Amino acid sequence: MLLRSATTAFLCLLSITSVILIAHLYNTKGAPSPEWIPPKIKDHLPPQLLPKPAPATQDVNCSSRIDWLDRKERLSTFNYARRDILVRADPATKRTLMTTVDGPLFPELQPVDLSADSIIELQHCMEPLVLKVPSFSQSPPIASNLMFGIQTTMARLDDTIETLVRWLPRTGAKLFVIVKETEDVEADANAMKELEAKLRAQDLDATLVPPFKGDDFSERYFSLVKIMYEHRNDKTEWIGLIDDDTFFPSMHSLLDMLAKHDPKDQHYIGALSEDWWSVTTYGYMGFGGAGVFLSVNLAEVIDRNYEKCKASTDTTAGDIRVKDCIYGTTNIKLTHIPELHQVDFHGDKSGYYESGHQPLSLHHWKDRRVDGEGWLLPRMHLVADICGDCFMQRWQFGDDTVLSNGFSIAKYPTGKLKKLDMNKMEATWDDGAQVKDSHNHGFEHSLEPTRPKLKPREKVQFMLLDAVAIEGGVRQTYLHEGADQDLDTILELFWKEDLPTDKPAGIESDQKGKVGGEQSPSKKDVPTRRRHVYGGLRA
Repeated sequence: MLLRSATTAFLCLLSITSVILIAHLYNTKGAPSPEWIPPKIKDHLPPQLLPKPAPATQDVNCSSRIDWLDRKERLSTFNYARRDILVRADPATKRTLMTTVDGPLFPELQPVDLSADSIIELQHCMEPLVLKVPSFSQSPPIASNLMFGIQTTMARLDDTIETLVRWLPRTGAKLFVIVKETEDVEADANAMKELEAKLRAQDLDATLVPPFKGDDFSERYFSLVKIMYEHRNDKTEWIGLIDDDTFFPSMHSLLDMLAKHDPKDQHYIGALSEDWWSVTTYGYMGFGGAGVFLSVNLAEVIDRNYEKCKASTDTTAGDIRVKDCIYGTTNIKLTHIPELHQVDFHGDKSGYYESGHQPLSLHHWKDRRVDGEGWLLPRMHLVADICGDCFMQRWQFGDDTVLSNGFSIAKYPTGKLKKLDMNKMEATWDDGAQVKDSHNHGFEHSLEPTRPKLKPREKVQFMLLDAVAIEGGVRQTYLHEGADQDLDTILELFWKEDLPTDKPAGIESDQKGKVGGEQSPSKKDVPTRRRHVYGGLRA
């Protein structure tokens, strides 16, 4: 009897030990559920030895197709990491100059060889990250009270269509364009009709017109006021003069700004140049590339005095003609809107685009970047289709990474970010022309406060290489080119909407505004944000 009891006790002990060992192994490897353990045994196991459910990875994409990088002429081997971002619209969230998020943005890098396979399995895979953005509506803005005018050449207008498609289609706003083939050659009437049809095929309510006979460059710009005033309708309240390289990141924000001014009054709205030399040389006026907006009542005054104003000003700049006519015939002065940007600074503009500011307009996007490439503005802005007014918004991840959405990802040495005042813009651009005896050294009235430009070792930039609309979202690709024998590094973000029906296994970020206060009006002042639903060019 004693032997039988001892044998039974030994077998029970052996069974429990086996269960504990198996539970421990499953706990380290990851089991689908603890329910496989018999209840009588599970009840006697300590919690730390119960197998944990396997992490919910069904929504974590741990593979990536990268064959499209062949088309970018990248080296066959490079370092790579990717992350999915789920955008959650939240009425309580406000955009700030910097939003901090606990934890890293990307997993560890891994080397990738394009010549081996175009589909890779990620060695380091992170769950999707949930980022909150201010709420925005799915509907396009209603801008039937607004008309825009441009004067340009046929080729430059054709080159501008891709960017116009990002902010103007299906808004109800009309566009009038004075075109020539070149400065010295008139445009062919049939070619004008074809280009107009091309614009209208993109849902742009555009009308191309020839210039008035004998008009020079500045007179063509000035005549836009007369042309648009004569084509106004009962809905028209504002007339906007822009350049062919003017861009509005958010039409609804532009309309919100105009709504603060009574269109029945006379209004001359625009922005000064960021360059103090230009302001002192050309005057206190709305610089055309930032966008100049006239109430219809003020446009009527210009139309009535058109010939007199045209004859009284001798200048090569159309925006000066507009200013001179307004100042010479009315008591109205410029209403300066600093969020409208002429972008009159040159060289490396990354400090501006990485500032976290939310511009109403941008200009000179056809300029060359420091690396000689053109600005990718339509692709930079593409992410706005997913997250509303998030273009150029900044997020800080951990203590070393800052995403300037649509422009760059910057990596800082450990501890460097804590020493920087991120309220201040990094002065990366070239010095402006100096005004003799002026206390303004170039950009103090416009871009200050600033901080000195960082050395390359103090900030590693991954610049936007491309952005593409994919099923359900937008893929952004950022590149840092390796120096000497170092590999290039490619980082990819996949932006998707966090739809209630998705129930993703994402990590909700612990994000909070850090510096600078709100960059958008409070909810009580502004209606729900409208989503950018313009997409890209149609075939």
